[in-house]
Amino acid sequence: MTNKQVSGTAGSLLLRTMAGEKTERPPFWFMRQAGRVLPSYRQMKEKHSLWHMMNDPGIGAEVTLMPVNDFGVDAAILFSDILMVPYAMGMGFEFTETGPVFSSSLAGSSNPLGQLNPDPSKLGFVYRIIDRVLEKRPPSLPLIGFCGAPLTVMCYMIQGLGKKADFPEAIRFMYENRQITQKIIEMVTDVSVEYVKGQIKHGIDVFQLFDTHAGLVPAKLYNELFMPSIIRIGRIARDNNIPFIYFPKGLGAGIETVTPDICDYLSIDWQTPIEVARKMVHKDIGLQGNLDPRLLYADKEEIARLLEEYITFGRSNYNWIFNLGHGFIKDTPYDNAKFMAGWIRETDWGRQDS
Repeated sequence: MTNKQVSGTAGSLLLRTMAGEKTERPPFWFMRQAGRVLPSYRQMKEKHSLWHMMNDPGIGAEVTLMPVNDFGVDAAILFSDILMVPYAMGMGFEFTETGPVFSSSLAGSSNPLGQLNPDPSKLGFVYRIIDRVLEKRPPSLPLIGFCGAPLTVMCYMIQGLGKKADFPEAIRFMYENRQITQKIIEMVTDVSVEYVKGQIKHGIDVFQLFDTHAGLVPAKLYNELFMPSIIRIGRIARDNNIPFIYFPKGLGAGIETVTPDICDYLSIDWQTPIEVARKMVHKDIGLQGNLDPRLLYADKEEIARLLEEYITFGRSNYNWIFNLGHGFIKDTPYDNAKFMAGWIRETDWGRQDS
């Protein structure tokens, strides 16, 4: 089933917004909405391992759609992990209580390239979840597909998980082994391209590329080493009429270099005020973001006060998707997350032209 064969989703608030329509309110969804914060997900996780849930089409589809029922979000995002590409490249890992752990990292190998054996066909279980979501979803609900960007994926591949979050070993490896790094970038990009093609073939409506660790290298080096891959991956979506959202967390002033030929929407992290980002980013690029997810630890009165600061921006900026500046933190109070979702839906955004 291709995306164009799926009827009804064109009427969704998210897709109407991304098509340039002036809508009555900003659409919203949340990064890491499928899991973590949801009581229904935590109950399911008591019965099944994370890997099992991501391999079982019925369970994977159910988790994907949970936040639609719990929060009333305007889109579902595929329940999966950014490390599917390393998995398809032959890097063995297992999911533990603290997250996925690779059996061995590239930095510890005498032959890093020899450790990789790309086989995109290993990702068929992800596509079966997409198929099941399309069978179960409400008619007008769009599905967002995704993968991790090369820099972020490589940080985990090179250094492994469960170590320092700023990935000093991975960054050192990239500087010390420039030619090997460039080859790994090429290999990761090749598999990512096939992964995006597969998601599109099975019916996603929007694609987001997560570069969670974009800020770990200087913007100039980032643009030189990694931006060609961002463009190449994004082009697969855009050439198939799938809107492309790009999330380079921590890129800072580097977002000024993001041009309309790179993405349709740019997701802004919580470190840059959304009004400042709007001035920095080309007007033809829509924005997504960017509430600090840690705000949800505050009481509802404080949450509402800071949410209200977005009304002025949302009143005049129609090419904007409300989201977090990064994903939900796993111990986020569910009641506060649900309060935020209701506030976004029910607030009068003052859009007179919609």
